[in-house]
Amino acid sequence: MSRTQRQRGQPRRLQSFRCIHCRLDVPSLAAGTAHRNHCPSCLWSRHLDVDPGDRASDCHASMEPIAITVRNDGEWVLIHRCRGCGTLSSNRIAGDDNPLLLVRIAVKPLAQPPFPLDRLASI
Repeated sequence: MSRTQRQRGQPRRLQSFRCIHCRLDVPSLAAGTAHRNHCPSCLWSRHLDVDPGDRASDCHASMEPIAITVRNDGEWVLIHRCRGCGTLSSNRIAGDDNPLLLVRIAVKPLAQPPFPLDRLASI
């Protein structure tokens, strides 16, 4: 889209970005999301938004994928924690996200519970 075709006040969209964690060149457009800001390979993100798509954050630190949650309609959502300011954010998964890493994050609480498993035997 040329500069003259773009509507006034509409921010310019990048065609791709470089992942802050694994350095992969990531296309900005992906199935399942309108505001792509995480890498489909490693699932890391960058703290860009205050509200989805606004790119208004001043932090710009890396955001680690720490959990998966599932919405009422069954849609999976990644939870990221900012390594700069500690902010938590949720991001819809995209159609090209690494399914093995998504499952790995989802089962982490079962594989590495936050309490000793031997204590369950005494209950």
